[in-house]
Amino acid sequence: MTTDANDAGERTEFDVDAWREELEAHRAEKDEFFDEHPQSPIPPEDREEFSGLPYFDPDPDYRVTATVETHDDPEPVEMETTGGPPQRYLREATLRFDIDGEECTLAMYGREDQESLFVPFRDKTTGQQSYENGRYLELHPEGDLSDGDEIPVDFNLAYTPFCAFSEAFSCPLPPEENWLDVVVRAGEKDWTSN
Repeated sequence: MTTDANDAGERTEFDVDAWREELEAHRAEKDEFFDEHPQSPIPPEDREEFSGLPYFDPDPDYRVTATVETHDDPEPVEMETTGGPPQRYLREATLRFDIDGEECTLAMYGREDQESLFVPFRDKTTGQQSYENGRYLELHPEGDLSDGDEIPVDFNLAYTPFCAFSEAFSCPLPPEENWLDVVVRAGEKDWTSN
């Protein structure tokens, strides 16, 4: 077990075995959705060959504790997309954390039509082991975030946007402020490498 911070910033025990089991169940459920669901982004003609998404091995070192810096007056951000007009988000907060001893920051974005906070990012695996246009995280903090709160950010849940699977989808591109200068070998890999 390792220590972790909950949404209130309190230290709690982190059960690695339970975390790994939950992560594997999440991945199996997603593979089933992609394989069988009518709303799967995998084109119907490609589903017969689909054998599951490729993932980096689960690694608890990529489940980091991030310190939150909130923004009293969230700035609008226009994100370019893979196709179609830009999408407008609000920069709600900034996350500060370490990966392999490197200090990193990521902006979290919100929209009125979404309950989760959106964290698109690129890292040193982008375009090589992971999708060429970056990956996404969605965070679901309980209640409002305050300056200095500590929350877990699990890059093992980083996922590839639907536009990687079909041109029918248009996806926001991570803005430059969310380009990490570190390797994040966690989460989904580029599905064409499967």
